[in-house]
Amino acid sequence: MTDLNRRHLLAGAAAGTAAALTSFGAPTARASVAPAGAQAPGFYRYKVGNYECTSINDGARSFPLPDTFVTNVPKDQALAAADAAYMPKGMVTVPFNPQLINTGSKLILIDTGNGVANLEATKGAVGRTLQNLAAAGVDPKSIDVVLLSHLHPDHTNGIRAADGSMAFPNAEIMVPSVDWAFWTSDENTAKAQTNEMMKNYFANVKKTFAGIESKVTKYDWGKEVAPGITSIATPGHTPGHTSFAIASGNSKILIQSDVTNIPEFFLRNPDWHVVYDTDPDLAQATRHKFYDMASAEKATVVGFHFTFPCIGHVEKDGAKYRLVPVAWNPVI
Repeated sequence: MTDLNRRHLLAGAAAGTAAALTSFGAPTARASVAPAGAQAPGFYRYKVGNYECTSINDGARSFPLPDTFVTNVPKDQALAAADAAYMPKGMVTVPFNPQLINTGSKLILIDTGNGVANLEATKGAVGRTLQNLAAAGVDPKSIDVVLLSHLHPDHTNGIRAADGSMAFPNAEIMVPSVDWAFWTSDENTAKAQTNEMMKNYFANVKKTFAGIESKVTKYDWGKEVAPGITSIATPGHTPGHTSFAIASGNSKILIQSDVTNIPEFFLRNPDWHVVYDTDPDLAQATRHKFYDMASAEKATVVGFHFTFPCIGHVEKDGAKYRLVPVAWNPVI
């Protein structure tokens, strides 16, 4: 019987290294094939009835966990959650994943990611939506609708190309009417000047939509905003934050947008408040309402900040929830 323990594993690793050096020479010896040094394109296709959908990875950021990332629990509890999820020590990792819905008659991009302007600043960590759309064989000019769940920068900045032009020049840009009214209000902008994060959010909306305000279509909740796509009121993260039900035939999925930020924190602990929520108490109530519905329906749930390809099911676990990721399917 083989006794597997840490001491034996470490001893085995050391022995393997020594054998490799004995067999292949000095440690400076190089493999015959150079390391690639880059990831493969990030896109994943799945079906909803007759619709072909594609999860488009915009990247992921790892950064030192801010003291107030979770505003209503001590930082050491948040660090423990990050550690339990095997995130880099003292860090938090946040992924970003827009969704492309091909209904057969319309090509709809739900959220646009951080924008290519962030590619250089983050050394390629985020801002990858356009290159991953290209890898998936999608020309930005073929996008009919850009459907925004809310107006935070990581969801909207991708509407602009590197030179500031429209990244999806033929697309109708649709925004939730409640969010548009909030973020474009001069009164709200003035109130936000004492909060640096909110001040920057208001400025970003103004910059991102400058010159195209008249071309933006505002949509309401509870409406079919595109073929087979119904808007769902999920406020709290922002006043007009919106999720979507995608339905075709007998199939349906729920795109939860930012009902939670990363599930390792806020789905597992639905009463935790992320710093980005405009109304934390309302966001908390929305989380419970949305996930109670999703778990009762055994619905497939897609999360913008879930780990790529960001598709799974939500189960009740006492007063909490847990995410069960779907298995990678090699066929569509």
